[in-house]
Amino acid sequence: MKHVFKTYGFPLLLILLVLACAKDRGYYQPDAIDKHFNGDTYAYLQSKHGVYDSLLQVIDRLGLEPTLRDSSITIFALTNESFQLAITNLNNIRYLADRPSEYLATIDQEHLDTMLTQYIIRGKYPTDSMQLQDGVDLNGIRYGYPMHAKLARTTSSGFRDGGPETIDFSDTKRSQFRRNWITTNTGSINIETDNAFVHVINSDHVFGFGDFVSRLTFIPPPPNLFHLVGGEWSTSRENSGGPNHIEAAQFAFDGNRETKFLLGGFNGAWLQFKLNEPTVAGAYTLTSANDFPERDPIDWNLEGSHDGEEWVQLDSRAGEIFEERFQMKVYRINNRVAYQYYRLNILRNRSGSTMQMADWSVNAPDKAESDEDPQD
Repeated sequence: MKHVFKTYGFPLLLILLVLACAKDRGYYQPDAIDKHFNGDTYAYLQSKHGVYDSLLQVIDRLGLEPTLRDSSITIFALTNESFQLAITNLNNIRYLADRPSEYLATIDQEHLDTMLTQYIIRGKYPTDSMQLQDGVDLNGIRYGYPMHAKLARTTSSGFRDGGPETIDFSDTKRSQFRRNWITTNTGSINIETDNAFVHVINSDHVFGFGDFVSRLTFIPPPPNLFHLVGGEWSTSRENSGGPNHIEAAQFAFDGNRETKFLLGGFNGAWLQFKLNEPTVAGAYTLTSANDFPERDPIDWNLEGSHDGEEWVQLDSRAGEIFEERFQMKVYRINNRVAYQYYRLNILRNRSGSTMQMADWSVNAPDKAESDEDPQD
């Protein structure tokens, strides 16, 4: 026996140690699970009774069933809870405003379309494609809206990154800066159907990445007089790159929130528009730019003039904060006079020496007001 132990004991002990290490590596390592569903993605969602009913309702309203059956896609699937949270938040606000409740069957289809298609991505993206340090850029199925996904691991058994894999799925808000993104996480990943990969969003995510309530409670401004009446714009100071620079003053008047006016060495400036004919303004808007909230205007006033020389103050704001990027704020004013000139005096930005804004407009009165005769 001693001879046998001397001959085979050490190798046997080594084998046992290797097997023990293979069985318990000190961190989370689940057995592989077959997540393939024999059928298309629409059929997969239908097979999960009581889980994706709301998602299927919206898909049917938007006519997306063929896409989920035939196209090569990745879907970040929303459970019923995500829609329930969004609807509850919306109707709580509508109740306070004494407005009727809204539901998935009645909400403006255009809003549902642009929000839901953020979760349906062109092409197949399993987690293997998201392992790069910076993750992977994605595009929504209908409008190419920029989204982002990055693979992450949770902590398990005291081992950092030793837990199950999840996906950080982000609405980029069309910004290159991560601090402006809104991110949610997945609860289940890599469910493969015949035409797609399905990653399931956590049930505490609110459908719409924070836009659902704001979109459906936002009251749009009246028509933009710069476009409706026409005229000429001017400014007290131009971008240092000149009037043809990609961030010149002209882009504060174009009605496109994805362009902007950037002004360095800021210590106050004005933007002005001379309309083709005197017109009553009942509102105006300012829209925040794509990045760096500290550059946002914070103090300003709006003036009107008949001749561009004598000015009347129509509105004044101090301490205004834009909570989001690309955010339009509408300011209604009590004005019945038809002015030909309108001027925005930007007095102060939040901090630093650079000011930026995506857009400024002066707008017609609300319809009830526009039916009244303007004063000269």
